[in-house]
Amino acid sequence: MASAQDQPAQLLTAWQPARWAVAPDWRGVVDRFLSSPEGGRLASFLQQRLFAGARIFPPCPFHALELTPLKQVRVVILGQDPYHGVGQAQGLAFSTAPGVKLPPSLRNIFEEVARDPGLCLSAKARLQARRSRPDGSLVSWARQGVLLLNTSLTVEEGRPGSHAKQGWEVLTDDIIESVAMLERSVVFMLWGAHAQTKRLLIERRRPASQHLILAANHPSPLAASRGPVPFVGCSHFALANAFFNGRGESGIDWT
Repeated sequence: MASAQDQPAQLLTAWQPARWAVAPDWRGVVDRFLSSPEGGRLASFLQQRLFAGARIFPPCPFHALELTPLKQVRVVILGQDPYHGVGQAQGLAFSTAPGVKLPPSLRNIFEEVARDPGLCLSAKARLQARRSRPDGSLVSWARQGVLLLNTSLTVEEGRPGSHAKQGWEVLTDDIIESVAMLERSVVFMLWGAHAQTKRLLIERRRPASQHLILAANHPSPLAASRGPVPFVGCSHFALANAFFNGRGESGIDWT
């Protein structure tokens, strides 16, 4: 049987969190949430919505925790909730299933990588080749330690934000804090006002100098070029790699 990561994006069909794969070092965080009152309320909510016939994405809400173990996290990119169109969401923030047309925000992310003057020309050339085909899967980033985390892990078709404040944020806040408590340095990319509300979760766990927190507007077309800190030209990808290189570590291949 193919693993979840090999399956095309589809619907969530049942509340079965015990069957959703996660890396072993995330299991304690996940199980603590599932056994909590907030986890119980979320379970009831999702079961009710599924019984009512709601079309919910993605099929494997914990996919980011499967591909990026806690011990391997180097970068955290925060999204808000999954894509709400059919066949788009695959459980990784901003990422789409292979072959799906690039959403505008993801196209802007790829454009920013391509224009970033701090990335080497060979990387830009590889990215240019990638941009010539409609593939928005960021699985390669996740496997390098980029935790692509939405703060709400499910959404209903055509209803952005429909599962916000139903309990997922308790889990994802715990995930963010677990990363922030790591003794090694991590880069956090906070794009947009929603993601930037999580800055305090990061800073209260470790000295501000330990981690690199990069903030800019959301990459959506409505916000990417606006002030006070436009996403366009933010150079976050090169800044992250420079941060790692300065510590004797290799950078992320963003192509």
